[in-house]
Amino acid sequence: MGTTGSGAGGLADDRALLGRTSTAERVADILRTRIAEGFFRPGARLSEDSIAGALGVSRNTLREAFRLLTHERLLVHQLNRGVFVRVLAVEDVVDIYRTRRLVECAVVHGLGEPPFELDALIRAVSGGERDAREGDWKGVSTANIHFHRELVALAGSARTDELMRSVLAELRLAFHVVDDPQALHGPYLVRNREILDALRAGGREKAERLLADYLDDSRDQLVELYARLVGDGSGRDD
Repeated sequence: MGTTGSGAGGLADDRALLGRTSTAERVADILRTRIAEGFFRPGARLSEDSIAGALGVSRNTLREAFRLLTHERLLVHQLNRGVFVRVLAVEDVVDIYRTRRLVECAVVHGLGEPPFELDALIRAVSGGERDAREGDWKGVSTANIHFHRELVALAGSARTDELMRSVLAELRLAFHVVDDPQALHGPYLVRNREILDALRAGGREKAERLLADYLDDSRDQLVELYARLVGDGSGRDD
Protein backbone atom coordinates (compact mmCIF):
# COMPACT_ATOMS: atom_id res chain seq x y z
CA MET A 1 0.00 0.00 0.00
CA GLY A 2 1.09 3.60 -0.43
CA THR A 3 2.21 5.89 2.33
CA THR A 4 0.31 9.06 1.44
CA GLY A 5 -0.09 11.24 4.52
CA SER A 6 2.65 9.48 6.49
CA GLY A 7 4.30 12.76 7.51
CA ALA A 8 3.10 15.24 10.10
CA GLY A 9 2.03 18.16 7.96
CA GLY A 10 -0.97 19.93 9.42
CA LEU A 11 -0.80 18.17 12.77
CA ALA A 12 0.74 21.23 14.39
CA ASP A 13 -2.66 22.88 13.93
CA ASP A 14 -4.10 20.27 16.29
CA ARG A 15 -1.70 21.11 19.11
CA ALA A 16 -4.22 23.56 20.60
CA LEU A 17 -6.66 20.67 21.08
CA LEU A 18 -4.35 19.19 23.67
CA GLY A 19 -4.57 22.17 25.98
CA ARG A 20 -2.62 22.07 29.20
CA THR A 21 -3.55 18.51 30.10
CA SER A 22 -1.93 16.59 27.28
CA THR A 23 -2.60 12.88 27.67
CA ALA A 24 -2.14 9.78 25.58
CA GLU A 25 -5.92 9.47 25.29
CA ARG A 26 -6.24 12.93 23.77
CA VAL A 27 -3.35 12.29 21.40
CA ALA A 28 -5.08 9.05 20.41
CA ASP A 29 -8.30 11.01 19.77
CA ILE A 30 -6.48 13.31 17.36
CA LEU A 31 -4.75 10.49 15.52
CA ARG A 32 -7.97 8.46 15.38
CA THR A 33 -9.72 11.41 13.74
CA ARG A 34 -6.89 11.88 11.26
CA ILE A 35 -6.96 8.19 10.37
CA ALA A 36 -10.74 8.31 9.92
CA GLU A 37 -10.38 11.33 7.64
CA GLY A 38 -7.78 9.57 5.51
CA PHE A 39 -4.95 11.92 6.46
CA PHE A 40 -2.98 8.84 7.52
CA ARG A 41 -3.92 6.19 5.00
CA PRO A 42 -3.85 2.40 5.34
CA GLY A 43 -0.29 1.15 5.00
CA ALA A 44 1.24 4.50 6.00
CA ARG A 45 4.15 4.42 8.44
CA LEU A 46 3.71 6.89 11.31
CA SER A 47 6.84 8.86 12.09
CA GLU A 48 7.29 9.01 15.84
CA ASP A 49 9.66 12.00 15.72
CA SER A 50 7.63 14.16 13.36
CA ILE A 51 4.25 13.46 15.01
CA ALA A 52 5.57 14.00 18.54
CA GLY A 53 7.18 17.23 17.38
CA ALA A 54 4.09 18.46 15.58
CA LEU A 55 1.84 17.84 18.58
CA GLY A 56 4.40 18.94 21.14
CA VAL A 57 4.18 15.75 23.20
CA SER A 58 6.77 13.36 24.57
CA ARG A 59 7.68 10.20 22.72
CA ASN A 60 6.45 8.17 25.69
CA THR A 61 3.03 9.84 25.46
CA LEU A 62 2.90 9.19 21.72
CA ARG A 63 3.90 5.56 22.18
CA GLU A 64 1.06 5.10 24.66
CA ALA A 65 -1.34 6.66 22.13
CA PHE A 66 0.00 4.24 19.51
CA ARG A 67 -0.61 1.38 21.94
CA LEU A 68 -4.22 2.47 22.46
CA LEU A 69 -4.88 2.67 18.72
CA THR A 70 -3.18 -0.67 18.15
CA HIS A 71 -5.61 -2.16 20.68
CA GLU A 72 -8.44 -0.60 18.63
CA ARG A 73 -7.07 -2.34 15.51
CA LEU A 74 -6.32 0.94 13.75
CA LEU A 75 -2.54 0.62 13.94
CA VAL A 76 -0.13 -2.30 13.80
CA HIS A 77 3.44 -2.50 15.12
CA GLN A 78 5.91 -4.26 12.85
CA LEU A 79 9.12 -5.41 14.52
CA ASN A 80 12.14 -3.33 13.51
CA ARG A 81 10.01 -1.33 11.07
CA GLY A 82 7.76 0.86 13.18
CA VAL A 83 4.06 1.63 13.51
CA PHE A 84 1.73 1.55 10.51
CA VAL A 85 -1.90 2.28 9.81
CA ARG A 86 -3.50 -1.12 9.51
CA VAL A 87 -4.55 -2.61 6.19
CA LEU A 88 -7.56 -4.82 6.78
CA ALA A 89 -7.86 -8.32 5.36
CA VAL A 90 -11.04 -9.21 3.52
CA GLU A 91 -12.12 -11.42 6.42
CA ASP A 92 -11.76 -8.40 8.73
CA VAL A 93 -14.28 -6.49 6.61
CA VAL A 94 -16.70 -9.43 6.74
CA ASP A 95 -16.33 -9.65 10.52
CA ILE A 96 -16.91 -5.91 10.94
CA TYR A 97 -20.21 -6.23 9.09
CA ARG A 98 -21.13 -9.26 11.19
CA THR A 99 -20.62 -7.12 14.28
CA ARG A 100 -22.55 -4.22 12.79
CA ARG A 101 -25.51 -6.44 11.94
CA LEU A 102 -25.60 -7.88 15.45
CA VAL A 103 -25.43 -4.47 17.11
CA GLU A 104 -27.43 -2.21 14.81
CA CYS A 105 -30.30 -4.61 14.21
CA ALA A 106 -30.48 -5.41 17.92
CA VAL A 107 -30.73 -1.70 18.72
CA VAL A 108 -33.64 -1.22 16.31
CA HIS A 109 -35.31 -4.41 17.53
CA GLY A 110 -35.14 -3.20 21.13
CA LEU A 111 -36.40 0.35 20.64
CA GLY A 112 -39.70 -0.27 22.36
CA GLU A 113 -42.82 1.73 21.57
CA PRO A 114 -42.84 4.84 19.33
CA PRO A 115 -42.44 7.72 19.03
CA PHE A 116 -38.66 7.52 18.87
CA GLU A 117 -36.21 10.40 19.42
CA LEU A 118 -35.07 10.85 15.82
CA ASP A 119 -33.80 14.44 15.58
CA ALA A 120 -30.12 13.47 15.27
CA LEU A 121 -30.96 10.76 12.74
CA ILE A 122 -32.98 13.25 10.69
CA ARG A 123 -30.01 15.65 10.64
CA ALA A 124 -27.68 12.87 9.47
CA VAL A 125 -29.99 11.83 6.63
CA SER A 126 -30.66 15.42 5.54
CA GLY A 127 -26.95 16.25 5.71
CA GLY A 128 -26.05 13.34 3.47
CA GLU A 129 -28.70 14.28 0.93
CA ARG A 130 -27.48 17.89 0.92
CA ASP A 131 -23.86 16.80 0.41
CA ALA A 132 -24.93 14.58 -2.50
CA ARG A 133 -26.72 17.47 -4.20
CA GLU A 134 -23.52 19.50 -3.86
CA GLY A 135 -21.36 16.67 -5.18
CA ASP A 136 -19.49 16.36 -1.88
CA TRP A 137 -19.13 12.58 -1.76
CA LYS A 138 -16.65 12.61 1.11
CA GLY A 139 -19.27 14.55 3.01
CA VAL A 140 -21.80 11.87 2.09
CA SER A 141 -19.44 9.25 3.50
CA THR A 142 -19.14 11.14 6.78
CA ALA A 143 -22.89 11.69 6.96
CA ASN A 144 -23.47 7.99 6.41
CA ILE A 145 -21.17 7.14 9.31
CA HIS A 146 -23.10 9.65 11.42
CA PHE A 147 -26.37 8.01 10.41
CA HIS A 148 -25.28 4.65 11.74
CA ARG A 149 -23.76 6.11 14.90
CA GLU A 150 -26.97 8.02 15.63
CA LEU A 151 -29.03 4.92 14.91
CA VAL A 152 -27.08 3.01 17.55
CA ALA A 153 -27.26 6.00 19.90
CA LEU A 154 -31.03 5.44 20.07
CA ALA A 155 -30.23 2.63 22.52
CA GLY A 156 -29.02 5.22 25.04
CA SER A 157 -25.98 3.09 25.92
CA ALA A 158 -22.55 4.68 26.27
CA ARG A 159 -20.93 1.25 25.95
CA THR A 160 -22.71 0.51 22.69
CA ASP A 161 -21.81 3.97 21.39
CA GLU A 162 -18.15 3.32 22.18
CA LEU A 163 -18.25 -0.06 20.47
CA MET A 164 -19.75 1.41 17.31
CA ARG A 165 -17.27 4.27 17.27
CA SER A 166 -14.46 1.72 17.23
CA VAL A 167 -16.12 -0.55 14.65
CA LEU A 168 -16.91 2.29 12.26
CA ALA A 169 -13.43 3.80 12.62
CA GLU A 170 -11.97 0.43 11.64
CA LEU A 171 -14.38 0.13 8.72
CA ARG A 172 -13.20 3.46 7.34
CA LEU A 173 -9.79 1.88 6.77
CA ALA A 174 -11.45 -0.22 4.08
CA PHE A 175 -13.30 2.78 2.68
CA HIS A 176 -10.01 4.64 2.24
CA VAL A 177 -8.50 1.75 0.29
CA VAL A 178 -11.44 1.60 -2.12
CA ASP A 179 -11.47 5.42 -2.22
CA ASP A 180 -14.72 5.79 -4.15
CA PRO A 181 -17.21 7.39 -1.74
CA GLN A 182 -19.84 7.96 -4.44
CA ALA A 183 -19.96 4.26 -5.33
CA LEU A 184 -19.78 3.14 -1.71
CA HIS A 185 -22.33 5.52 -0.20
CA GLY A 186 -24.41 7.11 -2.95
CA PRO A 187 -26.75 4.13 -3.42
CA TYR A 188 -27.55 4.04 0.29
CA LEU A 189 -28.85 7.59 0.68
CA VAL A 190 -32.33 6.49 -0.37
CA ARG A 191 -32.13 3.51 1.97
CA ASN A 192 -31.13 5.72 4.91
CA ARG A 193 -34.25 7.77 4.20
CA GLU A 194 -36.40 4.62 4.00
CA ILE A 195 -35.17 3.41 7.40
CA LEU A 196 -35.77 6.85 8.89
CA ASP A 197 -39.28 7.04 7.41
CA ALA A 198 -40.11 3.60 8.81
CA LEU A 199 -39.02 4.68 12.29
CA ARG A 200 -40.94 7.95 12.04
CA ALA A 201 -44.05 5.94 11.22
CA GLY A 202 -43.39 3.69 14.20
CA GLY A 203 -42.49 0.73 11.99
CA ARG A 204 -39.72 -0.75 14.07
CA GLU A 205 -39.97 -4.21 12.51
CA LYS A 206 -39.93 -2.79 8.97
CA ALA A 207 -36.91 -0.63 9.83
CA GLU A 208 -35.09 -3.67 11.18
CA ARG A 209 -35.73 -5.64 7.98
CA LEU A 210 -34.61 -2.73 5.82
CA LEU A 211 -31.47 -2.31 7.91
CA ALA A 212 -30.53 -6.00 7.76
CA ASP A 213 -30.86 -6.05 3.95
CA TYR A 214 -28.96 -2.76 3.73
CA LEU A 215 -26.00 -4.09 5.74
CA ASP A 216 -25.88 -7.34 3.77
CA ASP A 217 -25.85 -5.49 0.46
CA SER A 218 -23.27 -2.97 1.68
CA ARG A 219 -21.03 -5.80 2.90
CA ASP A 220 -21.22 -7.67 -0.39
CA GLN A 221 -20.45 -4.54 -2.42
CA LEU A 222 -17.51 -3.48 -0.27
CA VAL A 223 -16.01 -6.96 -0.06
CA GLU A 224 -16.13 -7.33 -3.85
CA LEU A 225 -14.40 -3.99 -4.44
CA TYR A 226 -11.95 -4.39 -1.58
CA ALA A 227 -10.86 -7.91 -2.52
CA ARG A 228 -9.85 -6.70 -5.99
CA LEU A 229 -7.44 -4.22 -4.40
CA VAL A 230 -5.89 -6.10 -1.49
CA GLY A 231 -6.60 -9.79 -2.08
CA ASP A 232 -7.22 -12.09 0.88
CA GLY A 233 -3.99 -11.84 2.85
CA SER A 234 -3.48 -8.15 3.61
CA GLY A 235 -3.77 -6.71 7.07
CA ARG A 236 -2.30 -9.69 8.88
CA ASP A 237 0.16 -8.71 11.56
CA ASP A 238 1.37 -12.17 12.59
